[in-house]
Amino acid sequence: MAFRSVRRVVSLVPSLTEAVAATEPGLLVGATDWCDHPAGLGVTRVGGTKNPDPARIAALAPDLVLANEEENRAPDLAALRAAGLEVLVTEVRTLGQAFAELERVLVAGCGLARPGWLADAEDAWRDVRAGEPPVRAVVPIWRRPWMVLGRDTFAGDVLARLGVVTAHAGHAERYPRVPIDELNACGARLAVLPDEPYRFTRDDGPEAFPGLPCALVSGRHLTWYGPSLAEAPTVLGAALRAAGH
Repeated sequence: MAFRSVRRVVSLVPSLTEAVAATEPGLLVGATDWCDHPAGLGVTRVGGTKNPDPARIAALAPDLVLANEEENRAPDLAALRAAGLEVLVTEVRTLGQAFAELERVLVAGCGLARPGWLADAEDAWRDVRAGEPPVRAVVPIWRRPWMVLGRDTFAGDVLARLGVVTAHAGHAERYPRVPIDELNACGARLAVLPDEPYRFTRDDGPEAFPGLPCALVSGRHLTWYGPSLAEAPTVLGAALRAAGH
């Protein structure tokens, strides 16, 4: 179902900010402080993904606010709706969902033509074939405390398509806190260390997993759903191969 004529959009999700900017940049009037793609995006900043400023957003008079059920908090979205704003909330836990939700946001939500980059992204993933047998990996997303990918995550689905099974995919939580000694005892053959949300680097992360190959990967290509999906198989695949996978 299409929304009313959309000329002004505020995005509270970095992935969706980049998706709109790559398709019709003139629509964006506001974005979060964390929306750093594309570079030089000249829109009003409305706070963080977890603490947006409802009054500042309302003052921009957007026709549509883009949000995500995981990245944004329900009370903030309720406040925006109470202010009379239209809020489109996405759910993205698989690659297939990402493609479907991007079309819903851009075509049904914003009234745009389906962008060529979305077709390119689908094509890029269509011929990806995971190696056999899959490699069991621990995938931290934070330290102090250590947190890892658990069940039902978009990043976990992306890795699975590249032949990497997350060691905590069967955990009851989606992003469980797990002590480092347990991470090292979980039977993983690989550690996948993204540079966001925590910025793991060669000097910050691998030392916690002695004897385990570590793949330092682009967090944007692992966790963002937008134009970066077209490059993700190549970029992530190269990082995994560099670690011996």
